Amino acid sequence: MSNESVIIIGAGLAGLSAGCYAQMNGYRSHIFEHHAAPGGVAAAWQRGGYTIDGGIHFIMGHRPGTALHELYRELGAARDDSFVDMTTYCRFTDEASGRSLVVTADLDRLAGDMEAISPEDVAIIDDLIAGARAMRGMDVSGLGMNQPPELAGRLTQLKHLWQMRDQFKYMTKKYAAPVAEYAQAIHHPWLRQVVENLFLPEVPAWFLFRFLGMLADGQLGLLAAGCADFVRAIEKRYKDLGGQLTCEATVREILVKDDRAVGVRLADRTRHHAETVVSAADGYGTIFGMLRGRYVDDDIEQRYESWKLTRPMVMVSFGVAREFADEPWLSFVNLWRPFRLGTHSVSSIMVRIFNYSTRFAPKGKTVVQAAFDTEWEWWNELRRNRSRYESEKERVAAKILKSLEDYYPGISRLVEVTDVATPHTTWRYTLNHNAAYMGWLPTPEALKGFVPRTLPGLEDFYMAGQWVMPGGGVPPCLYSGRHVVQLMCLRDYKPFSTPRHQSG
Repeated sequence: MSNESVIIIGAGLAGLSAGCYAQMNGYRSHIFEHHAAPGGVAAAWQRGGYTIDGGIHFIMGHRPGTALHELYRELGAARDDSFVDMTTYCRFTDEASGRSLVVTADLDRLAGDMEAISPEDVAIIDDLIAGARAMRGMDVSGLGMNQPPELAGRLTQLKHLWQMRDQFKYMTKKYAAPVAEYAQAIHHPWLRQVVENLFLPEVPAWFLFRFLGMLADGQLGLLAAGCADFVRAIEKRYKDLGGQLTCEATVREILVKDDRAVGVRLADRTRHHAETVVSAADGYGTIFGMLRGRYVDDDIEQRYESWKLTRPMVMVSFGVAREFADEPWLSFVNLWRPFRLGTHSVSSIMVRIFNYSTRFAPKGKTVVQAAFDTEWEWWNELRRNRSRYESEKERVAAKILKSLEDYYPGISRLVEVTDVATPHTTWRYTLNHNAAYMGWLPTPEALKGFVPRTLPGLEDFYMAGQWVMPGGGVPPCLYSGRHVVQLMCLRDYKPFSTPRHQSG
């Protein structure tokens, strides 16, 4: 067992995971977090008795028997009351035509409902459902994530291919293309749009099959007490293991001596030293800010110049004095009356109704949250004028409430709390580059690309989180924290390794 010191930058899911596994393996870790509380993008806050959850939408692999559930258990987040099974994923609604489609765990029903909308698309619908069925029964959470790619040799790759032999057909050729490209075979315009937006239009089609397969297997769940409770459980596990966490401690510089990371300098100018540094913070800020771009190669330059980022979002939350017991927890709505925001038009919104648990609002009341993609540049410029920024937030909230009034007449009179979170809010909480809350967009290029957990020429330094696990999300971030500790253990425990440096 090691007794070496480790500094971890960032107390999001990746940082907390890295801290837990570091403590489990005998390291002495200290996490420095920019914000006032841990969690990163898995953030929640209180407004007038309501819990505004701005983070995790759902959890994969929450039931026992999967590699992911074991990961949650190791990190202290798999309590009996933590999860609510998801039987319905969402409802799609088109205001102009009045059409709607509910996406349930019943693949037969989903196929029938889609074919009722567009009988001429039966062939592509059958293909979509066949892909989802092929993915059923797979412990997809473990495939390729149990260890860092640096340790995945030829034998490991062959093992993964063998495990996926029955699904391989649905992961190559047209299924490796983005969903938006795959969906071009759908004749019905609205149904095509539905399929494109079941997850993200940019993800490969096989990713969508896996998602629907997990839904059918009952391996998608909701957090009964929201993301803050999930984060607190992992934070408690970390502290119980002896880890140290300091919040409101922004790291400005990673200290380097003889091309070895030896500590950090905080915004208050204090310096803290350790034998290893792990950054679970923003990738761009780490490489080009804290390290001043000194440890890059052509691959890193190309990645940060050309890979697409997750689009930032605006979230408008209302504390409403009524219940919505019969409504789906998630809806995607094509607006009949789009509205202008910056240089683009908002034509669709995602609506979350926190009606699956009593922990988000006082009795008889509910949090209703609408979100939509937006532009970082526009909001970043707008925030320089506080008056205009606040005015625009009020205008957006009014537009969203007017749209919700069409579905829930009288809701405006029942609103007790209004909260608007913009891309600037995301940046303020996390310092994520351009408010990309999930880092890289999970395009086929990004998902099949290899992003090292280290930087060229820099020793005793590792990276964890969504910037080394494209697409982000809960499982990749938690696994990435474990990955860096696996690499540290290999470095430290390898026989006949060269002596480690000491720093003070």
